Amino acid sequence: MTTAPPQVPFSATLRDGRTVMIRLLEAGDNERLIALGAALPQNDWLHAENDLRSAEMVGRLVNARDAEHWRQIVAVAPDGAIVAYASARLLPARSSHVADIQLIVGEAWRRCGLGTVMAGEIVAHARKLGAAKVFVDMVEEQTAGQAIFTRLGFKLEGRLVNHIRDRQGNLHNLVVLAYHVE
Repeated sequence: MTTAPPQVPFSATLRDGRTVMIRLLEAGDNERLIALGAALPQNDWLHAENDLRSAEMVGRLVNARDAEHWRQIVAVAPDGAIVAYASARLLPARSSHVADIQLIVGEAWRRCGLGTVMAGEIVAHARKLGAAKVFVDMVEEQTAGQAIFTRLGFKLEGRLVNHIRDRQGNLHNLVVLAYHVE
């Protein structure tokens, strides 16, 4: 993958013909981000790092939108609904050259190319932040998410056995995929 500079805001036409506006997270996005979280399947929240159903968590994310070491983008449907969220966060200290990325796509917007568009754009933002390496981690069962990042050139760097405890107390393996930014 050649990492182009960030393009936000921009309009993207997806494989199924629908369009979205990709832009930075803004003040006032709280309710729409909570609505995205509330509409996700329950299974998505068993092992999610940030619970977008929580007004407190979403408030923290929105308040951090201008942090110099963090970028957050959203995909907005023509009706104004936020249908996807992605973030890139530079790690501190000895790992300050590495960015952790997160991607959440609404259920009705999966398998149409939106995840790939969002992933490519957030990697571009990580690069602009100064990241030389980006990584994403997810439970092993999230094969669609792994496919998105593998198509973009990410490689498996590790599998941690029983590393994640979901909200029901069940253990899951964690996979770590990484990409060295050009």
